[in-house]
Amino acid sequence: MNKWWKSGAPWIWLHGGAVSISIIMVFGLLLLILVRGFGHFWPHPVLQTEYQVPATGERMEVIGELRRSETLTGQSMRDAGIPIPVDQVLVTRHLIKLGNRDIAGRDFMYFIDDFMGDWQYPRNVAVLERREWGDFFGKPIRLLEGDQQLTLGGDELWPEFQRRLARSNQMFDEIRRIERVEIGNINFRLERVRLNQRRAELRESLTPELEAEFKAQRQVLQAEYSELQQRLNQLREESRRDAIVMQVAGGDEVTVRLDQIVKAWQPNAMSIPAKVVFYAQDFAGFIFGFPREANTEGGIFPAIFGTVVMVLVMSVMVTPFGVLAAIYLREYAKQGNLLKTIRISVYNLAGVPSIVFGVFGLGFFVYLVGGAIDQAAFPEALPAPTFGTPGLFWASLTLALLTLPVVIVSTEEGLARIPSTIREGSLALGATKAETLWKVVVPLATPAMMTGLILAIARAAGEVAPLMLVGVVKLAPTLPIDGNFPFLHLERKIMHLGFHIYDVGFQSPHAEAAEQLVYATALILVLLIVVLNLTAITIRNRLREKYRAESD
Repeated sequence: MNKWWKSGAPWIWLHGGAVSISIIMVFGLLLLILVRGFGHFWPHPVLQTEYQVPATGERMEVIGELRRSETLTGQSMRDAGIPIPVDQVLVTRHLIKLGNRDIAGRDFMYFIDDFMGDWQYPRNVAVLERREWGDFFGKPIRLLEGDQQLTLGGDELWPEFQRRLARSNQMFDEIRRIERVEIGNINFRLERVRLNQRRAELRESLTPELEAEFKAQRQVLQAEYSELQQRLNQLREESRRDAIVMQVAGGDEVTVRLDQIVKAWQPNAMSIPAKVVFYAQDFAGFIFGFPREANTEGGIFPAIFGTVVMVLVMSVMVTPFGVLAAIYLREYAKQGNLLKTIRISVYNLAGVPSIVFGVFGLGFFVYLVGGAIDQAAFPEALPAPTFGTPGLFWASLTLALLTLPVVIVSTEEGLARIPSTIREGSLALGATKAETLWKVVVPLATPAMMTGLILAIARAAGEVAPLMLVGVVKLAPTLPIDGNFPFLHLERKIMHLGFHIYDVGFQSPHAEAAEQLVYATALILVLLIVVLNLTAITIRNRLREKYRAESD
């Protein structure tokens, strides 16, 4: 035994076991996110049953989706006042999504299995995903066109409803396009006219002719706006024409306008291929859709877009600064105590909590630098700030500062690994030190620079705390990129996947409804980081092979 301990084999097994446990934990976490995230989009069956309320004995009809079941002790239920028999040890209760939040006042409710009747799955039960108030559960009864009831047979009702719903959604998309694109462009141009006039006033160059020109521009834009507003009013009036009458649990009838419905399906009547098609469409809608209901419904496209743009802008800023700083420290700076102090400071900077960078970014970048930019370049917009407020540029710059030590250290290590013989050979052939550095050494160290960028992207994409102070918001009205010059608007606020997860998971008023959405968003964030890292790794490997072949 002593010989075995002295051989070092126990430490090898210990290290191997620790690595194995770590790998299992990582893959277990990814598997949990994968299952919960992808399960969010599958059309779950809708059950119908009767429930006897334990406190009053009153019977009620229940229609909804089973979300989860859990087993509790009978004593805990008896302590809560539930009349469970004394000899019953375990009790099962079910969390069912009832929907119809505007009618019942709550989305989810627990039901004790002992007081539930037989579960049925009627084929005609439908789920309506609404633009407000969450999902709606019920049975379609009839269609309304204005005040007129359509005479349709039982087999004709649902196909006609789907056809009219598709028409309603097309009109809604047209309304949103007019509001966000065309009217948004007019508002942007109107604001430009106002700022140009204000700039002329500040420069005391506003002549009567120039003022008349500004007035004419406003009149043209307002005429365009009036035409679009009339078109919007027509579309809205037409979209409110159709409605469907649904029978909810308990037998009451509720009328739902089709312009309030995003999509509708009958999960109990769907075949497996139909569910697969629905799953793909729902997943695509989640990726490319816009959020609703305080981020608890709809898609996450603005958050994905904001995360990608912020990481790309951050990469553009951190790479040259980090590489130049590393080159100076390794190749030009005089070795001594001052340089050692600088290196220690860089290493310590990597361990500073990220929220500190957020406070620094808010105070220095936003208020000091941004305020100075507004005073110098955008005085006509004051007192409304342009760059003196949190936005995409300051969020990216804060992340660049946060990840700068990673790039510096990786680049320095790459430069240090270049053999001295390569430098000496270049100098012996007559090249200057600068030529040797930029044409020989730096290209060979490019893979190390890309490694630093990969690590920077991995850290920056998942940061949340500093971004809440310097540019990331719960809901951003517009994307940072559009068709208006300068096309990339660095001053705009953005959404971010990490902050979206925090907001939905911890700030949502409907925690149960948001649970699966949190897993789905976390899954997309993980996949996005993997894609960004794989892209950078591919570029690094190609550069490594290129310069290896050239050196051979």
